[in-house]
Amino acid sequence: MFRRPRPQPPTPPGADSRAGADARFGAGASGDVVRVLGELLARPTQEGILEAALAHAAGLLGGRVAGFAILRRGQDRVWAVHNYSRALIGTPLSGPWASLRTRVLSDGARELYDLNPPEIQAILTECGMQAVTVSLVVPISDRGRYLGALVLDRETPEGIAPGAQEAVSKWTAAIAPLLGILDNREDWKHAARQITGALVEAVESREFDALGHSQAVADISLKLGALVGLADRELDELWYAAILHDIGKIHGESGHAQVGANFLHGVGHLTEAQRAIRHHHERWDGQGEPEKLTGEDIPLYARILAVANAYVRLGDAHLVRAQAGRALDQRIVALLEKLPT
Repeated sequence: MFRRPRPQPPTPPGADSRAGADARFGAGASGDVVRVLGELLARPTQEGILEAALAHAAGLLGGRVAGFAILRRGQDRVWAVHNYSRALIGTPLSGPWASLRTRVLSDGARELYDLNPPEIQAILTECGMQAVTVSLVVPISDRGRYLGALVLDRETPEGIAPGAQEAVSKWTAAIAPLLGILDNREDWKHAARQITGALVEAVESREFDALGHSQAVADISLKLGALVGLADRELDELWYAAILHDIGKIHGESGHAQVGANFLHGVGHLTEAQRAIRHHHERWDGQGEPEKLTGEDIPLYARILAVANAYVRLGDAHLVRAQAGRALDQRIVALLEKLPT
């Protein structure tokens, strides 16, 4: 019998903390892409997506930036904020996003004030918008359907560079499809996988030699997981473990498994994926890292990842067999040899 994962508390954010993370998404982009990924997975709601989107977009602009997200639900309302009071959430607003094109407003919030009645203007003033000197307005649309907008504000005199404007526009286009599908769990599951795979590929293309390595490991891991007898929910979590197993290399090779595991800290439904990432460099004989676990003390998902990783790296099941009983679980290696070539 293969021992099933047992519920474990998430790895505490201690020595392996994400503090100091400075991963970048795209050329010239600022903002921690893995933090964004974690937030999207942890809070699969429209508000959660928009808050993460605003935070990342503000990082792309750089400097002190505040912002709010508009979503159309009958009328345009503030749905999320960044560096503004949460009292703004729910406020109905008319604004400069109605033209459905990206705009840089060099007169700050003047147009926003002009388009809204006195009682709304009072709310804007209470939130400090009279001090805004320049705004970037980026509409959110999916396949021609208007969904809302991101509005990013500065109080300082510097403008918004064309490169930063383009980066925010691309980021907004990337998250737009997620907003329209959250009412359907299966659609969200598919979209979450798509964005996870896309972010991993973006990191691999810049940081790793083998673009597509994580996807290849995920494909083999799912086949092995099915042979082990994992249920659909377990296979879903195994997929996340496999696709993200090397994400910690964004900060270098040393200790990457522990760093990568911490990127999933707080994502409650991926606790076993977090453990698998942390322990996928353990060895069956106890000579691995980080805790020198032996045999079935190594989490099952981590043992599956280790076999899949070895196979993708070596390209030959016969070479993997040589590590069975030493580095790898020999029963999972035996299952690997049953897979069609």
